[in-house]
Amino acid sequence: MTTGSSTKRYETPNHPYQEDRIAEESELLGRYGLQNKEELWRAQSELRNYRREARRLIGEAQGDLEAARAAGSEFVESLQRTGVLDETETISDVLSLDETDVLERRLQTVVYRQGLANTPQQARQFVVHGHVTVDGARVTRPAYQVQVHEEDVIGFDETSPLADDLHPERAEGQ
Repeated sequence: MTTGSSTKRYETPNHPYQEDRIAEESELLGRYGLQNKEELWRAQSELRNYRREARRLIGEAQGDLEAARAAGSEFVESLQRTGVLDETETISDVLSLDETDVLERRLQTVVYRQGLANTPQQARQFVVHGHVTVDGARVTRPAYQVQVHEEDVIGFDETSPLADDLHPERAEGQ
C-alpha cells in the first residue's frame, strides 16, 4: 500500500512516437542530468501551469496589461523569488518561458552551475547521497526548486567527505 498521492504530477506527450520531440527530450535529459523523461515532463507541466495562470490573469483583465500586472503581482513575485523570472520581467514574459527556465532552478542544476560538481549527473549523485546542504539543511531531492536568496548558501555538508577541498571527486578549482 502506498502512502503518497496517486495523482500524476505531469502530462505525457499526446503523440508518443515523434522523432524530433524524442531527440529534443533526450538532449535535455543529458544536458540537465535528469534520471528519466518523467522529470522533464514534470518541468513541462509546471511551465504549462505557469502559462495557464498568466493567460487567465491577462484574460480576466481583458487584455489590459496594467490591470493584469496588478492582479498578477503576487504570481509574478513568486516566480521572481524562485528565479524563473528576472526582477524586470512582467506577467506577459511568463508566456515566453520554456522548460529550460524551470530546469535551471533545480538544485541539481544549480550545484553543477556553481561548480560543486563536474557533471550534472555527479551533481545529482551528490544531492541524492546527502552531501549538499541549502542554508545548512541537507536536501536530498535533486528537483528541489532553489529560491534566488538560497543560491549563495548552497554548499557541502560539513560532515561529508566532500567538504574536504582535497577530495578526489571535488570539481577542479573548488
